[in-house]
Amino acid sequence: MSSLLTNTSAMVALTTLRNINDDLATTQNRISTGLRVSDASDNAAYWSIATTMNSDNDALSAVQDSLGLGAATVDVAFTAMDQSVEVVSEIKAKLVASTAPGVDRKKIQSDISELQSQLQTIADSAVFNGENWLAEDASAAGYNSDKTVVGGFTRDASGNASIQNITIDTSGILLVDTGTDTGLLDKALAGVDGTIVTGANMLDFDISAATDSATDLGQLAQLISGVDGVLSSMTDAATALGSAKSRIDMQTEFVKNLSDAVDRGVGQLVDADMNAESTRLQALQTQQQLGIQALSIANSGSQNILSLFR
Repeated sequence: MSSLLTNTSAMVALTTLRNINDDLATTQNRISTGLRVSDASDNAAYWSIATTMNSDNDALSAVQDSLGLGAATVDVAFTAMDQSVEVVSEIKAKLVASTAPGVDRKKIQSDISELQSQLQTIADSAVFNGENWLAEDASAAGYNSDKTVVGGFTRDASGNASIQNITIDTSGILLVDTGTDTGLLDKALAGVDGTIVTGANMLDFDISAATDSATDLGQLAQLISGVDGVLSSMTDAATALGSAKSRIDMQTEFVKNLSDAVDRGVGQLVDADMNAESTRLQALQTQQQLGIQALSIANSGSQNILSLFR
């Protein structure tokens, strides 16, 4: 039945065209944004997950920055400790040379004094971002030998976020204690402080008065043994710092990989398949053109009725 009041064909064609236009707008939005879920109305569950994970990834980025700061601090301390070990080794070699009969021990002490000053300089210079782990006052209020580096950010199944820290105990790597003199270089050289060896620690002993007497040579031997003990402790400290450096480096690499994995996971939830969307766009554009033609044909039906009355 043909009717001037109700054009059923035009209504169907218009509804079809409206749906095509809606789909076309959705596809164009996905192509322009690169996302198939750009807000909660697209998929509330996926949008919520993606938003939370993106926020967590921002936190992981901050963790990477913290790890970088921690790595730099440890690297400075390790470099200074490693250099200090070399200087103490050289002092030990000078002391061994001082046990030779007839040697000029005043000249040897002159060299040792320069090396002792160098040790102090190294300890004082091991500063990064205002922190010096090798020269501190262990008796100061608020002093804590446990240094922490933010190493991770996690969220449990209940949605509770937490931060993981890497703790480094610096009590065994303190070279110079500016307060109580208990650092590695402040270590008392027990049993060697006597008539020719003045000073009781690594930074101030003096052998310039030593002679070739058995007593003096005995004290020099004790001094060498004491310095060797200090050197052993410093080597252990350097090893500990090296291990901490390796731990931070591994954690940094892990956090980077974890951040990339989160990005990939979020992308699988919300990213648009551009190949599929491009193909769909072309199909919808063709459907839109056909829909317009169908609507035009449906609207022309009323005009055909007029020809019946001519």
